[in-house]
Amino acid sequence: MNEQSQPSFAICIANEGCDDLQILKVYQLLPDKQAAEENYVRVVDDSGEDYLYPANRFVKTQFFEAVRKQLQAAMSSAA
Repeated sequence: MNEQSQPSFAICIANEGCDDLQILKVYQLLPDKQAAEENYVRVVDDSGEDYLYPANRFVKTQFFEAVRKQLQAAMSSAA
């Protein structure tokens, strides 16, 4: 699996006005090149749907492959 097809994750650091985000929670990011160009990220939030949020509400993070797989499995089963 190449780097672009691996799921990416971010930690929420700000949630003012966003009831579907929790500070310090890990969220899965979905690729959205157009959103990134406008300084937004597409996030699967606590509603279970994906939405655009300002990128400055998140810090992108990388995990070891084993952790990334477990996170993705946990998020898939929670949906």
